[in-house]
Amino acid sequence: MEGDSVTLNTDLTEIRERDDILWKFGANNSLIAKIKKKQQIFSTYDDVPDGRFRDRLKLDDQTGSLIITNTTTEHAGDYQLLISGGELTSKTFSVSVYARLPVPLISNSSQCSSSSSSSCSLVCSSVLNVSDATLSWYKGISVLSSISVCDLSISLSLPLEVEYQDKNTYSCVLNNPISNQTTHLDINTLCHTCAVSVSLIVLISAGSLMIVAGFGIFWICRKCRKIDREVETCSEEITYAETTFYKRNAQKTVRQFIVNLLSICIISDPDQCVLVFLSA
Repeated sequence: MEGDSVTLNTDLTEIRERDDILWKFGANNSLIAKIKKKQQIFSTYDDVPDGRFRDRLKLDDQTGSLIITNTTTEHAGDYQLLISGGELTSKTFSVSVYARLPVPLISNSSQCSSSSSSSCSLVCSSVLNVSDATLSWYKGISVLSSISVCDLSISLSLPLEVEYQDKNTYSCVLNNPISNQTTHLDINTLCHTCAVSVSLIVLISAGSLMIVAGFGIFWICRKCRKIDREVETCSEEITYAETTFYKRNAQKTVRQFIVNLLSICIISDPDQCVLVFLSA
């Protein structure tokens, strides 16, 4: 795994006086370390081939083993060991270095579902900078679905549909040959309907109707107030006219009143009307 140290062993208990040891890397067999016991030469060439081994190579001066510290994915590949002395010995090491896996993320792909829907749409995703990784959905200990990647820097995503009332345990797992990262699904947190949103819309609509109704009542009251002022003005004018009329025609009005009273009396009770008239 990235950051760890790797030791490539010569299988020697001790370097013999006549032994020469060479360590090479990659398809080009770039020389990265050399030991000549007789000349007491213990050398590392960490600038070869491109500086990826700088400050990372060490040699065991007793066995000749090669130690690579603080490894990254750039240090993966084939290493060749050559030992010459009494006889030539060759050995090849294939080294794999895996990046540390990120924790997969579970999200709701639909944000919320309609109240009539019984299922929830989920997505498990991970942005990778690793190789040979697999993203999987588990129901309990059973694999529901999975997707693998061999290339670097690829984003993986895997969908899942679950019922709102599902009581099973679900988890999303990202793994490679040496490690894994797991995220457990919380249905109650991620899966919910749009009921809250609908209620909010209803509340906003009711508030809007109340505002419109308030403006309507205000307009009606204002209109009524205007009509009352007009009626009041009209009443004042009529009263003023009648007052003027009585002042200028008082005698005529009295005579007219007596005539009207006499007419009513005659129609209703002539005898009684005469008595009343004489008494007056």
